[in-house]
Amino acid sequence: MKIFETIFVFILVAIIMAAGNTVGYHIDFISSLEALAVLVIISIVGFLISKLPGFNKLPVILWVSVIAAIVSAPIFPYHKEVVAITDQVSLLAVCTPILAYAGLAIGKDLALFKNISWRIIPVSLAVFSGTFIFAAIIAQVTLHWEGVI
Repeated sequence: MKIFETIFVFILVAIIMAAGNTVGYHIDFISSLEALAVLVIISIVGFLISKLPGFNKLPVILWVSVIAAIVSAPIFPYHKEVVAITDQVSLLAVCTPILAYAGLAIGKDLALFKNISWRIIPVSLAVFSGTFIFAAIIAQVTLHWEGVI
């Protein structure tokens, strides 16, 4: 996919997320767009870094995460503004289009998915169970350590 097409998709998905954030969580549409504009800029910067020679060995999500961590860290001069603006976006509003895209991606490779057959079921159950159990253990330890429980 070309760079401009990718940026167009970022913007289109941000508009869909803003609509979901407005309808589902009653956040003002303009506030949602402002928050998602910040997230789109972070995504575009991470995407462009991943296209640079020498940086393209690592996945885009790593670069987007690094940029997001930097702009929300106290070392960044405008971190309070970035956090305050992006706090207007619900996580579920962001996850909905991403999960829809994942479903479409799986549907595209349905023939490959059929070749995997029944073997995917125990592997999926083990991965989901392990993820849930270890997330619960980490949450329990962290909340106990913080004195919340």
